[in-house]
Amino acid sequence: MLAVMPRYEAYKDSGVEWLGEIPEHWQVRRIKTLSMIKRGASPRPIDDPRYFSEKGEYSWVRIADVSANEHYLNCTKEKLSRLGASLSVKIQPGQIFLSIAGTVGKPIISKIRCCIHDGFVYFPELKDNPEFIYRVFETGQPYLGLGKHGTQLNLNSETVGNIRIAYPPVSEQGEIISFLDRKTTQIDQAIQVKEKQITLLKERKHILIQNAVTRGLDPAVPMKDSGVDWIGEIPAHWLTSRSKWLFLQRREKAKKSDEQLTASQKYGVIPQQKFMALEGRKVTQVDLNPEILKHVSANDFVISMRSFQGGIEHCLYEGCVSSAYVPLIPQENIHAPYFKYLFKSQRYIEALQSTSNLVRDGQALRYENFCMVDLLIVPVEEQLKIAVYIEQKSTKINKAITLHQQQIERLKEYKATLINSAVTGKIKVA
Repeated sequence: MLAVMPRYEAYKDSGVEWLGEIPEHWQVRRIKTLSMIKRGASPRPIDDPRYFSEKGEYSWVRIADVSANEHYLNCTKEKLSRLGASLSVKIQPGQIFLSIAGTVGKPIISKIRCCIHDGFVYFPELKDNPEFIYRVFETGQPYLGLGKHGTQLNLNSETVGNIRIAYPPVSEQGEIISFLDRKTTQIDQAIQVKEKQITLLKERKHILIQNAVTRGLDPAVPMKDSGVDWIGEIPAHWLTSRSKWLFLQRREKAKKSDEQLTASQKYGVIPQQKFMALEGRKVTQVDLNPEILKHVSANDFVISMRSFQGGIEHCLYEGCVSSAYVPLIPQENIHAPYFKYLFKSQRYIEALQSTSNLVRDGQALRYENFCMVDLLIVPVEEQLKIAVYIEQKSTKINKAITLHQQQIERLKEYKATLINSAVTGKIKVA
């Protein structure tokens, strides 16, 4: 679509690598020629008389408030008093500022009066079209070629002030803003539709798994009350059991030949080297010390540190895991793939969560908690059929989810290209 859009009649070399050629009548301007660049102030106690007291009229901007898809910042007025601190730098509606930590380089236009701390720089004298400058920085392109500390952008008042951008006449800026507002709204709406479809597909998958693992595949089979709250009704020929009769706790210490494994909700229990390769990052490795590592056999399950969120993971490898994990040994007549899905069902996870009054993110789950939640005794042949059925259906749903995710990425890429082409004059929208 961009290839068929009109271009300006004449272009010139901007002398800036990321800009390339720009329309002949446009200027190249450094940000500091458009406004002073100032940095926010460090937080101060609310009761400090040296600082302003309008805590009811201003909101405090934190880096955590800057979301990846946020155009305008719209904080609640109560946030400042709730956080117990005030800041000396006030931002008025319509002013633009940049995050220089956290979500580095993220531009924000304030919708209300707010206050910023020293994780931001702002442009107090920018008068023409802050929305145009917002769109320029939104692309991330102005940061190309800037120095970095490790993988972090080296942004400060000086580096931001020296960034050069393409600067069209003010009247054209307004037309570009109107065009981009209209087009990006359409793209964002299309993305929202795709995201809603993904949510519905995930919900469908959860329901499919829950019904299959607790009710079986035969809708005509006679049912009975299981006597277990989280399970509900089950086929009349199924039974329930205490978890400790189906899964014993493995207490073996690591062997010298054991490969170190990593338990994760994303990949299950896999070799640590494979995990690092998939994630593209290193993880803390410990010496192969039998005193702090536990042996795991293939087909075991592992209670991971985040099992209250659904982290009982199936293991296909022999090796060892940290002593923070609890390996489980499946007993006779346990078809592991069936229980892999059962342990990931939402109602089972909620049942695990109910075993502790202090559930919090990352809380370790003990074997004692696991034993508090009763499980199902299902004929092995049915376990096998249910696992195959879920795998087939889940594969189709996962493919549909992946397709929508790919479409979202293409829409985001198109949006970024469209914005960059408009603010650098590669397409003519006026």
